[in-house]
Amino acid sequence: MSGSDIDLVNRDPNGLNNHLGTLHFNDVFGEPDGIHSIDCVWKISAKCFDCWKLLCYNILTIVYGIWIAAEWGCEFAIIAFYHIWIISPCMKIFEINCGLCQRIYASVVNCCLVPCCEACGSLFHAFKK
Repeated sequence: MSGSDIDLVNRDPNGLNNHLGTLHFNDVFGEPDGIHSIDCVWKISAKCFDCWKLLCYNILTIVYGIWIAAEWGCEFAIIAFYHIWIISPCMKIFEINCGLCQRIYASVVNCCLVPCCEACGSLFHAFKK
């Protein structure tokens, strides 16, 4: 994906972090009826919450975001490497060997079990008459 393919408006198109909600002030704080702070304190608190939430998030992403993204990029590259160069070839070997085992099992059943079943079938067929 190139830089021009990134949607800068909808940054979670797959809803990976929907569980976080929108994290508004009213989602975290609420004063019940009968006990309220002074209106200006409530308004300023809401503005401080929004400001500090955004400021701290931006500082953390500036300081750590690129490095964390680089680490996750390496992790997923390692996973892709293992799947392409180790796991998929091992699965192919497993499929080939299972196919061989299936042929051996079929031969053993045809050689040992089928004659016995046919003999029993002939025996019971004689009782049918």
